[in-house]
Amino acid sequence: MSLESDSVVSAWLRAQEKKDLLRFVVIGSVDDGKSTLIGRLLHDAQGLYQDQLEAVRRASVKGATRGAGSTAEIDFSLVTDGLMAEREQGITIDVAYRYFATEKRKFIIADTPGHVQYTRNMATGASTADAAVILVDARLGVLPQTRRHLQIAALLGIRHVVACVNKMDLVGFDLARYAAIAEELGGLAQRLGIPGLVAIPVSALAGDNIVTESARLPWTSPARTLIGHLESLDVGGGTRALPFRLPVQLVLRPGVTYRGFAGQITSGTVSVGDEVIVLPSGRTSRVASVDVAGENVSVACAPMSVALRLADEIDISRGDLLASPGDLPTIASTFEADIVWMSERPLDRDKTYVLRHTTRTVRADIDVIHGTNAETLEPKAAPSLALNDVGRVRVKARAPLAFDAYRDNRATGAFIVIDAVTNDTVAAGMIAHATTAGAQSLVSTEERRARLGHSGHLVTLSTRSIEEARERAYRLERDLFDRGVVAIVVGAEGAGGVVRAGLVAIVTEESSTERTDLDGEVLASIDPDALAQRFRS
Repeated sequence: MSLESDSVVSAWLRAQEKKDLLRFVVIGSVDDGKSTLIGRLLHDAQGLYQDQLEAVRRASVKGATRGAGSTAEIDFSLVTDGLMAEREQGITIDVAYRYFATEKRKFIIADTPGHVQYTRNMATGASTADAAVILVDARLGVLPQTRRHLQIAALLGIRHVVACVNKMDLVGFDLARYAAIAEELGGLAQRLGIPGLVAIPVSALAGDNIVTESARLPWTSPARTLIGHLESLDVGGGTRALPFRLPVQLVLRPGVTYRGFAGQITSGTVSVGDEVIVLPSGRTSRVASVDVAGENVSVACAPMSVALRLADEIDISRGDLLASPGDLPTIASTFEADIVWMSERPLDRDKTYVLRHTTRTVRADIDVIHGTNAETLEPKAAPSLALNDVGRVRVKARAPLAFDAYRDNRATGAFIVIDAVTNDTVAAGMIAHATTAGAQSLVSTEERRARLGHSGHLVTLSTRSIEEARERAYRLERDLFDRGVVAIVVGAEGAGGVVRAGLVAIVTEESSTERTDLDGEVLASIDPDALAQRFRS
């Protein structure tokens, strides 16, 4: 009997090993039902152990997050919202990961927060995802945070996005309401370059269209469930199909006869006898052996951790990149990138940051090209980036980096930015393309300030009428000029250059809310005297 049981267990383990893995992240605005959907999915897909289920039942009795009218036995949001603060407030704060498997596939779910102040946590949870499930409350529709999350998912290279229009039971399973939201999401996905967004009407609390098709949504065409769609997604060969890349993490020298270059293969495959190139030095050699966990193998692929021995004695150290000479990455020290700013301290253009790319660490200067309007997702002028802002920047590293564009290779196209003083991670970046450094200005920021009597700033006037905004802008330009401040009304695309020149750029934009921003800070009112004094201080 024992041998038979061992045989059954071994067969089950072998079957699990053959299943492919899909990592997906659940995103969306606050209170759209992300944690409830994950809890319901795990429950209906038999992804919860009995002790976990009992713990959630006990917590559901104690909690009050479901509202006074709820008669459900289980508060499914508590499956992932485990922090005391999360359960007290009924929100998600930190990223929570859960593993489960079906007959067809293995899954790792990342539950991310929806609050604006925790956008950086959302970006962290989505950074390793193959797919994203974005929730929209059917009553509220697409919100600014929904757009922001969808934009970040696009920047992170997530190609498969499923839009769950949730709480359909609270709008009477109205087809017209669902169709309007699905159409708006499809338009956003098209603008952001996300191919084939799929929308599914669901009720996470009741379980409609989560694991089983709902009889209350007969008009869904084609009929599909969330779990069925996730099981059918084709993620292809993943990183194994990409060119070979191995960032060297450590040089192993256990004895005089062994010199191995250890690291994790981020993409591609490598075999004994393959030719490799060492970057940025450009030296080439052939692979003499591939060692995995102390065992010699003939071939290894991403994401395995290996130690390679080469046929030639080459000076290689941590931070170098081993790559396939037939498909080289870009080697450059200046490039443009999209970044998500994660620090409460805004980006400082005059500060040198530490940039960590794969295993290489260099110092770098960062300049903002433009920010992003959270409502329209259009580029906007921005002298800096504040917490949770998304923008395009120009990076100038003090040493060359070997990288791929993020859209081609997520591992070698990503980097983080670190504050050299506090050692805090302040931003996550995705490389767009290399740029030419060209000639640099010989006039410093301090020299411009001394000549003009003030530093460069950006004033953004937002009104419902663009004509009214322009009228106010030209009036402010005159008022500041009369007070000795050189200001100019410009378009958003030219504002960055004006600010870098030490002038005050005044930009207008049409918005649903009327406000005035100074370098991203909302002002209570426009006082030319106070502004002029502030510019000179």
